[in-house]
Amino acid sequence: MKKEMFGTEITLLRDTFRRLVRRHAKTNIIKLINKTHPADMALIYRYFNEGEQDAIFNLMNPSEATVEFLSELDEAITIRLLEQEDPQHMASILEEASSNEQAYLMGLVNEEYAASVIELLQTEEQEELEELMAYPEDSAGSLMNTDVFTLHENTKAQEAIAALQDHEEAEMVFYLYAIDDNEILTGVVSLRDLVTIPGNTMLKDIMSRKVHTVRPEIDQEEVARIVSQYNFLAVPVVDSDEKLLGIVTVDDVVDVIREEATEDFLQMVGAGKDREILLKSSWDNARMRLPWLFASWIGGILAVFIIGIFDSVLQSTIALAAFIPVIMGMGGNIGTQSSTIIVRGLATGRVGFENSVKILFKEIRVGLILGILYGVLLGIFTLFQFLEASPMLGVVVGLSICFSMIIAATIGSLVPLILNRFDVDPAVATGPFVTTAIDILGVTLYFLIAGYFIVTT
Repeated sequence: MKKEMFGTEITLLRDTFRRLVRRHAKTNIIKLINKTHPADMALIYRYFNEGEQDAIFNLMNPSEATVEFLSELDEAITIRLLEQEDPQHMASILEEASSNEQAYLMGLVNEEYAASVIELLQTEEQEELEELMAYPEDSAGSLMNTDVFTLHENTKAQEAIAALQDHEEAEMVFYLYAIDDNEILTGVVSLRDLVTIPGNTMLKDIMSRKVHTVRPEIDQEEVARIVSQYNFLAVPVVDSDEKLLGIVTVDDVVDVIREEATEDFLQMVGAGKDREILLKSSWDNARMRLPWLFASWIGGILAVFIIGIFDSVLQSTIALAAFIPVIMGMGGNIGTQSSTIIVRGLATGRVGFENSVKILFKEIRVGLILGILYGVLLGIFTLFQFLEASPMLGVVVGLSICFSMIIAATIGSLVPLILNRFDVDPAVATGPFVTTAIDILGVTLYFLIAGYFIVTT
């Protein structure tokens, strides 16, 4: 049985593979591949150069382990390996894959190569695969597994158990789905219930008729929310006539949650949304970040103009310049914190339209509390640090930091809520856009307060 590996064992495994590749010890490499868990293979694979990757992959036989390895591998590496593979060999690998795994792998490669591989599959598999690939990307339809075990609702428990024992390729047999004469999904039975009831009991007498289902076109993030909220092991996918098309299993949902969270975090800091950004070249990385950072650049230019407008205020009390970084930094930090909390709450379902106002005012109160605390601390510091300056400088700095943090918490919370209300991804509201808006407003407010308390007094 293959064993999962952790820590230093991964490093040891990586070095062992490299040593065997250098020696061209093909027999030993194959033995090591067969002993290594596919997830561990995918983990260490990114540390090999292309020559080492090709040498190891060429020794992998078409098997379920190879399919699992390709599914766990970074997409960029998977695409490179597949597109240089002979279509006939690729088709033999797909024969070992489930329907959703086939759709995933063929969805990565270019259309011409995918078509040449699909042509080599059996007619039934071709039709099934083309149907799955026709669904929108990142939808329940593209994620579902069509190899679902179903039985008629009038089947007896003992007959169902016998049928399960004869069906080795059943996907997720923790749930048994019952259908009627028209192949419409009518209920679901857990495996535990099935084996603890009298053998002559019919499925329709013990099945749960309240089944949470999804349509194939629904976004995979919504499927993940349902699975995590109700702790399901699988969610059935049905068409408009309630006929069972397939199921989305929890192992696929875990990958979805990880991918969506990674994508959101990258967008929130303005690093694009490519989940494999670490594998991109320096130029590709720079190109993805360029438009996001342009917002910060514009914000900096506007801040320069604002400071120029209040040049007379700045010249009257030169000490004001020392606190500009503090005003901008503190406001940007609390704005990012509020945005992160709201965006994550929207993603997990903890924040919605019903409680959005309550959450907004809560974040404003948090900004007020922190603003008063740091305003007082910064004001006291100013009085002792700048003894020769106007005594009103401490008041100006204290009020500015207080109002800046309140405004930052408000903007950081409000913008994601507004975007979500209009079905725009709230993750794009954070990072450079929110912090830039906060910086501009914070500096403007700072000089307005300074002009009122210092220049006019």
